[in-house]
Amino acid sequence: MAKIVGGINVTHVPYIGRAIAGNLQQDAYWKPFFDGFPPVHAWLDKVKPDVAVVVYNDHGLNFFLDKMPTFSIGAAAEYSNADEGWGIPTVAPFKGDQDLSWHLIDSLIEAEFDLTTCQEMLVDHAFTLPLELLWPTRNAALRTVPICQNTVQFPLPSAKRCLAFGRAINKAIESWDSDARVVVLGTGGLSHQLEGTRAGFINKKFDLEFMDKLVSDPDWVTQYSNEDLVELTGTQGIELLNWLTCRGALGGKVKAVHTNYHIPISNTAAGLLAMETV
Repeated sequence: MAKIVGGINVTHVPYIGRAIAGNLQQDAYWKPFFDGFPPVHAWLDKVKPDVAVVVYNDHGLNFFLDKMPTFSIGAAAEYSNADEGWGIPTVAPFKGDQDLSWHLIDSLIEAEFDLTTCQEMLVDHAFTLPLELLWPTRNAALRTVPICQNTVQFPLPSAKRCLAFGRAINKAIESWDSDARVVVLGTGGLSHQLEGTRAGFINKKFDLEFMDKLVSDPDWVTQYSNEDLVELTGTQGIELLNWLTCRGALGGKVKAVHTNYHIPISNTAAGLLAMETV
């Protein structure tokens, strides 16, 4: 059966794409952020995943406010990127893993999660940038499965629902008849708000506690309603739900491989948390 080697939670701020394109990794503004990744690169070289399951939220490239599914899964042979208007270079398509996609779809529907199945799917910066950060030289052999959650338009799935969704993903991957090694990514966050009177809001104290509890006690997050989480982390900080689903997909106990937290990157608290299953 397939093996889940671990998971990585990482921010997906669009401006990162422009920094990568401009080779600004050693620039004073960007260096503390990019310096967080070499230990994770070394860990990935050690565990050698064959497939990355990427939990993220779409920003209008594939879904828009008129059609926003709660949970959706890609089932395509490859996933293309397109111009989002952020000034980010468009990247080459990513290889899919249709066998795992359909196994996940069948398993999750059987577990009573209602999904939108996408046999064609554009992937935006929330999918592409984490892969670029984690594999700076494209890993052509890496296969991907995008899992998109609604963290954009209320009503959103609750923290409890996202954690349960992640745990169902864990069971599905572990029952997949394959010798593949799977890493799960959760992208977005951490605390940030881009509009209104709280624009620029960051909550370092809560972010760091959230990162710590994800490792030791992910159920801790479920005490908060989505309204609570928006108050604590900002309207876009609710993307931490993607991190929670990723953690659920890792199963029971994990250990932290590496963490990094840097503020601000484009008015956002940029977090990085790599975890290994134990």
